Amino acid sequence: MKTSSPSFHSLSSRIIWRFCIFTLVISSIYGLITLSFMYTIEDSFIERSVAQEAKYLQSTFASTGTWPAPRASGMQLAFSVNELPHDIKSLAVEEPQRKEFFGQNGRHYHLYRFEDISETFLVAEVSEQLLVRPIRSGVIQFLVMSAATVTIIACLIAWFIGRRTTRPLKELANAVDGVDIATLSEQFSSKGFTYNKHYPNNEVGILAHTLDKTLKRIASAIERERRFTQDVSHELRTPLAVIKNAVEVAELNASSDEAVLQRIAHAVDQMNRTVETLLMLAREEHSAVRSQTVSLMPILEAAIIDNRLLLEGKSVEVDISDSCDIQVLAEPNVLKVILDNIVSNAFKYTLQGSVTFAMRDGALHVKDTGPGLQEDIAQSITQRGVKGKQSTGLGFGLSIVSRLCEHQGFTLDISSPSGTEVTLHFLA
Repeated sequence: MKTSSPSFHSLSSRIIWRFCIFTLVISSIYGLITLSFMYTIEDSFIERSVAQEAKYLQSTFASTGTWPAPRASGMQLAFSVNELPHDIKSLAVEEPQRKEFFGQNGRHYHLYRFEDISETFLVAEVSEQLLVRPIRSGVIQFLVMSAATVTIIACLIAWFIGRRTTRPLKELANAVDGVDIATLSEQFSSKGFTYNKHYPNNEVGILAHTLDKTLKRIASAIERERRFTQDVSHELRTPLAVIKNAVEVAELNASSDEAVLQRIAHAVDQMNRTVETLLMLAREEHSAVRSQTVSLMPILEAAIIDNRLLLEGKSVEVDISDSCDIQVLAEPNVLKVILDNIVSNAFKYTLQGSVTFAMRDGALHVKDTGPGLQEDIAQSITQRGVKGKQSTGLGFGLSIVSRLCEHQGFTLDISSPSGTEVTLHFLA
């Protein structure tokens, strides 16, 4: 069953159409109010003139006892309902409070009832005094044209406002749509990518800022996942090689089963610690929660023992200073992985001479008499994939160490005056 994608509705078009409809409605209401006001003003002037004439007639009648003839043309006195014009007589009886009447042939009447004198009326036929009604069609036409003109102007303004309002949203959509998931980590993590658009300081700006932070977190997660897979493949090579070697030895020498099993068990334990450490590094977890005060010497000795096979057949002396017997603040498994990598590099590339371990000024100094670092990679040795010509690895080891040190709050320095010296500064 095919599902159709929802149709696209332009926000800019919606703003324009709603603004235009709103303006048209307001203009229509304003036109009706204007027309009603004109009628009201006209009626008030007519009623005022009729009331003034009625006042004159009544005051004259009160002083003389007889009714004078109305002064204004189109006005007449009626002394009973039967004397009213025939085209308003019935309505005047049915609606005794009504003042305004529409007669036949376009005639228009205003009726004034004397309050103190019953059955006496002043009838004013005011058709010739009307100003609004004769020009009503012209007024309506003018109001319609005015409403149309205002609506068109409002639509143009809405079009301009709509485009300016939605432009940042379109730019934001294009920026997000142009992000390649395959290179998301390079765009947001490695290069510190941020939107180079100047979004307004409103909801659009908040949305852009939120998307920027969200995409950076996604990029960071993708980068952590990628590094984790590479780190695992790198870190598990050594214990897997130990297990493979132990199995081969067991196959050749049946009498060494216990020693072989110990080596296998130790390698599996190392693998478990490594996987746990790398998983912790792959997650967004802060290391300060898990850090504790630990003895450096046992962990350092364990790292040396675990990597001792790298010194077989070499004339290399290992010297551990008593200054290393101190307490440091670290997560034990993370510190073990860091020291494993540092020790394995020192043992692997030192063919003869010595590897020394000493604490000075709150930092562990690991110095070997190996070939040292190549000048072209000395400044970038902790970056991923960077390795010397003599390296047989993938160039991930020191990158892992650098990230783990950053995770723990340590500082890592690598120099190569003669041989290589790695300095690991612990938290105070």
